[in-house]
Amino acid sequence: MAFQLDAQGLGRRYGRQWIFRQLSHVFEPDSATAILGPNGAGKSTLLSILAGQLLPSEGRLAYSLAGQPVPVAAVPRHLAYCAPYLELPEDFTLLELLAFHTRLKPLRPGVSAANLVDIMYLHKARHQAVRTFSSGMKQRLKLGLALYAAAPLLLLDEPTTNLDAQGTAWYLEHVARVRDAGRLVVVSSNVPAEYAFCNDQVLITDFQ
Repeated sequence: MAFQLDAQGLGRRYGRQWIFRQLSHVFEPDSATAILGPNGAGKSTLLSILAGQLLPSEGRLAYSLAGQPVPVAAVPRHLAYCAPYLELPEDFTLLELLAFHTRLKPLRPGVSAANLVDIMYLHKARHQAVRTFSSGMKQRLKLGLALYAAAPLLLLDEPTTNLDAQGTAWYLEHVARVRDAGRLVVVSSNVPAEYAFCNDQVLITDFQ
């Protein structure tokens, strides 16, 4: 279903320091947008605001699904989010984590938890506690949960963190697979390989 996000005059400050101001952009359905800028420029802050997790200091956000307004409180239901700072419940085994997670965030039609384990190349680790996973395995798990969630809004913050070249190739293959008509993808990055598929860009330093 077509999801749209309309940002008008967004700004965020910490104390007296403005991170960015007067940022306006319409994130269209069936598009992939890269949020670009150097480290510390505010890319992750902007993504948190777009996710409804952080309030802007100024400006407004409007969300719509299939042309109908979506209240901020309902945005998490339509959102899949992957970021290095998001923690996994590490005492769960992989299968326990998937059973728990998919009760809250169902997977895309035709994808089961068992399918997802195979997609993520984690079959041999399905009975292991997540705390025993390598950093690359954890990142592949975070990405798999986000990419294959039944959510029309997909936000990815530095998605190839902790991935080697093979893992980066896996990410690019699967992000291409899940870009359905109407799905809105936003990638925060300063690594060209992470956002090569994006057809739109927002340079956050233009608003500083």
